Amino acid sequence: MAIILGIDPGSRVTGYGVIRQQGRQLLYMGSGCIRTQVDDLPSRLQRIYAGVSEIITQYQPDVLSIEQVFMAKNADSALKLGQARGVAIVAAANQNIPVFEYAARQVKQTVVGTGSAEKSQVQHMVKSILKLSASPQSDAADALAIAITYCHFNQNLLRVGDPRLVLTRGRLR
Repeated sequence: MAIILGIDPGSRVTGYGVIRQQGRQLLYMGSGCIRTQVDDLPSRLQRIYAGVSEIITQYQPDVLSIEQVFMAKNADSALKLGQARGVAIVAAANQNIPVFEYAARQVKQTVVGTGSAEKSQVQHMVKSILKLSASPQSDAADALAIAITYCHFNQNLLRVGDPRLVLTRGRLR
């Protein structure tokens, strides 16, 4: 059994999703968004760090799974996204939580079956996979999809006997 925290980073809205993996079964634990609601970047980053730290304290995840930076058309946006990712990663690293990164196309491919899936398709599949009564909001659904992607890859490595992702916090899962 492992608890996975998925993070969809953003400098204004950071989605999070927490699931528990029990063998092949994935159980929804919680999700939502950290909304910074301030204008200056340092304050936004501080709020993301505090929010992720609070979620870590609440759920005690074994792993943090986060979306990789993609090169946006606007370099400034990509840099801000990278900084938001960085503070989320530091929040996990400060608690000795292993961090795994996945490209957006890889997440969509895993959850929907195509790397060019629309956000609504991701929401629908997350709802279906986790057996939720309603679709989670977009950023939270993306974060849950990132957590599901970790589970998918971890399960595949378990199946072939690859030890790379089965050890979390020094315990065999």
